[in-house]
Amino acid sequence: MYASRPSRRVVLAGAAAAAALTAVPMGQGRALAASTPTYRWRNVVQGGTGFVTGVLFHPSVRGLAYARTDIGGAYRWDDSAGRWTPLIDHLGWDDWNLLGVEAIAVDPAHPNRLYLALGTYSQSWASNGAVLRSDDRGATWSRTDLTVKLGANEDGRGAGERLLVDPRDSDTLWLGTRHDGLLKSTDRGATWAAATGFPGTPSVSGQGVTLLVAAGRTLYAGWGDSDGVAANLFRSVDGVTWEAVPGQPSGVAAKVPIRGAYDKHTRELYLTYTNAPGPNGQSDGSVHALCTADGKWREVTPVKPGGTTDDGGTDSFGYGGVAVDVRRPGTLVVSTNNRWALVDTIFRSTDGGRSWTSLKDSAVLDVSETPYLKWGADAPKFGWWIQALALDPYDSRHVVYGTGATLYGTRDLKKWAPQVRGIEEAAAKLLISPPAGEAHLISGCGDIGVMYHERLTASPSRGMASNPVFGTATGLAQAAAKPAYVVRTGWGDHGNGAYSNDGGQTWAPFAAQPALAKDAPGPIAVNTDGTALLWVFVHWDGTKYPAYRSGDNGASWTEVPSFPKGATPVADPADPTLFYAYDTDTGTLLASTDSGLTFTARAAGLPSGDAQFELVAAPGRSGDLWLSLKGNGLYRSTDGGVSFSKVAGCRASYALGFGKAAAGAAYPAVFMVGSTESVTAVYRSDDEAKSWVRINDDRHQWGWTGEAIAGDPRVHGRVYLATNGRGIQYGEPV
Repeated sequence: MYASRPSRRVVLAGAAAAAALTAVPMGQGRALAASTPTYRWRNVVQGGTGFVTGVLFHPSVRGLAYARTDIGGAYRWDDSAGRWTPLIDHLGWDDWNLLGVEAIAVDPAHPNRLYLALGTYSQSWASNGAVLRSDDRGATWSRTDLTVKLGANEDGRGAGERLLVDPRDSDTLWLGTRHDGLLKSTDRGATWAAATGFPGTPSVSGQGVTLLVAAGRTLYAGWGDSDGVAANLFRSVDGVTWEAVPGQPSGVAAKVPIRGAYDKHTRELYLTYTNAPGPNGQSDGSVHALCTADGKWREVTPVKPGGTTDDGGTDSFGYGGVAVDVRRPGTLVVSTNNRWALVDTIFRSTDGGRSWTSLKDSAVLDVSETPYLKWGADAPKFGWWIQALALDPYDSRHVVYGTGATLYGTRDLKKWAPQVRGIEEAAAKLLISPPAGEAHLISGCGDIGVMYHERLTASPSRGMASNPVFGTATGLAQAAAKPAYVVRTGWGDHGNGAYSNDGGQTWAPFAAQPALAKDAPGPIAVNTDGTALLWVFVHWDGTKYPAYRSGDNGASWTEVPSFPKGATPVADPADPTLFYAYDTDTGTLLASTDSGLTFTARAAGLPSGDAQFELVAAPGRSGDLWLSLKGNGLYRSTDGGVSFSKVAGCRASYALGFGKAAAGAAYPAVFMVGSTESVTAVYRSDDEAKSWVRINDDRHQWGWTGEAIAGDPRVHGRVYLATNGRGIQYGEPV
């Protein structure tokens, strides 16, 4: 799943709206919570949009299941309502690294108990992981911070589960880590220590323990690193001593164990293997069954990778998910993974893996609820990155599986549809709320490009913006005086820039694009009357290139040497001749008075270096600029960037937007993700940032929210917020 790490940011904010509410002065820190107005927060519905890495049906409760994602938290399934409930939206700004869920565990003997292992990245700049434990199915939590790091958005994130309640003792839990071996807790996850006797050495590659599964009272642990350890599957019959499982499969196709499932009727443990942790990079794999009664192994691989496709290519892939039917001995399902040539499938067997049927071959996919899964005009694919796979213990025909973008489910093994209501996992980057027209929101996200939201409560009927289709959007802009004209940029295989003359409903590619656009598409700006475009180019590795200008709707482009490399252009909302740019390398504001042909320096001496920043122009006014400078606070210019003044009482400002003025107010409302003293939250000001109110609360924080904030200029109080893994949130006063 695409995710932006909170570091440097260059992005345009959209407009914002606000209601007339009593304001409290900045600088009161947590005391602001008492004055927080009542807001109702909901997701803008896109429908999934991210990698569901694990699904777990509760073995003892009908209709209860949990799902985990790589960057977007965990969810609980409500079978009666037919939707998922998010469980960790309370995690705030400082805990952004915990929105990735490495593993889930439930206790068969105590149905209300739930455990989550959290930690998105294991690099030095990321915080340590944590374990959450709940006695009420995730309604409330207790937390233990770990001394090790986890990696829910790293290679191997579709493996697992890496967290397990010991079948002999509900107070004992096991946690497999990527770099630090196996951990054990004897007090229900309150404290953790290294498990003695486990043969896995500290891992360099970052795979370590890939899975934990119980077969009766015996524990099995998969090991994903071949260096230094001869085996990749270990077992313990007493929870104290561990040994390599005799006779285990070897070779490239069985290099990394991915998932395991135990059939208690036949006493066979089924395991999927592959040659790489995935989800990318797998080209070989296998499936094996271990009879735990006599220790005998047999290979039950449905189709061996390496065959030839119809076009002469190689049918390379690995194996991912595996689940058994607890009601029907010998019935199980397994999934392929990373099978791009022939598309991934799920194989089903009713005879212990001796014969298989591909469920894809008879599948009827209905994606009408989430049309973006057509990826433009293409037919929806059965799946890719299928590592999460689960079979309902109370309904043998209810199978669900995760992909890189959704969660599919069936109740009859033939008709499949997204079973994803309530799951929203987009890494939102760009937001526009148009002043008129059908849509109240246009968004740009990682992986799923640009969407035109004619409704907030349903996935966009047009799906992803096509002609061309983008993966990740990098730029989105609207002409202030001509809102029907919208432009977008991003990563795509068939062009990297497009324009719309109907407010974003339909698109056409630019007739030409600079050569840099293919490998380094960056943000774009359009002046107020739509006659001039400025396109900036920044490679994914951070390399900055010159900006280019078009005065003919993208038919031709000319380099602008005086524009600071890598800066984000901002159009003046009232004067078509004016553009602005903030050069973070030198701390200088530059301006153009000739519609982007040339730029000259104005204010200098502003914070520079690796400062995260966002330059925003107040709507309807010329030269009224606001500059968010992360921990350096908020600055404002009313003379087109000739001079700036620091806004008093604002400790940090990460994202800023404007909206409809409150009743009786002369100036647009200001929305900000920032902090006054110690609390990073969502604020609104109705008096030009002289005072603020906090409009989110401690239950609605969503980790890192510093990418973009926008509001609806037609609806008082409605605000849109981009999150890094929980999609687009919108709030309204109640």
